[in-house]
Amino acid sequence: MSRNFALNMQLRAVLATACLLAASALHASPLPHLPNFEAVGSGTMRFFGLRIYDATLWSPGGVWSATRPYALELIYARSFDGDAIARRSIEEMRAQRAYPAATLARWEQQMGALFPNVTSGDHLTGVRMPGEGATFYSGIRKLGQIDDEAFADAFFGIWLDPATRAPDLRARLLRLP
Repeated sequence: MSRNFALNMQLRAVLATACLLAASALHASPLPHLPNFEAVGSGTMRFFGLRIYDATLWSPGGVWSATRPYALELIYARSFDGDAIARRSIEEMRAQRAYPAATLARWEQQMGALFPNVTSGDHLTGVRMPGEGATFYSGIRKLGQIDDEAFADAFFGIWLDPATRAPDLRARLLRLP
């Protein structure tokens, strides 16, 4: 066996291992305490052509159901103030349904208290546990929880409700035809 052949085989083995590791990282749960969560689907939110964030929907076994736990991970491509994220979330919720003004004000205050300022590359993840509301993370650090089922339905509905203002992103997240 020639030396070049042996080196070529070693290089192929290293490249194959790197590809396998990269592929498994793409399917790894965004939070270590949710090891059985797998990606359901993903897509990019754009505004006037500008990339705002990449979104991935995660659920046990990669099969989504609104009645089972799931997570929505956003990886930001731009910098945003946490209060601006909360305000925009309220705008999106309001666009889908009529909620009492006091309810929206309470939700905006709760989100504003939790959501940090983000920069490009930052990960914010919301975890929906039916019956427990929504828990939010920055990377793997827990930011807090909002124990309100109506809030959780409205918040995750921004992306997952059929009335979303981003139907293409919803289709990618849920892998719809």
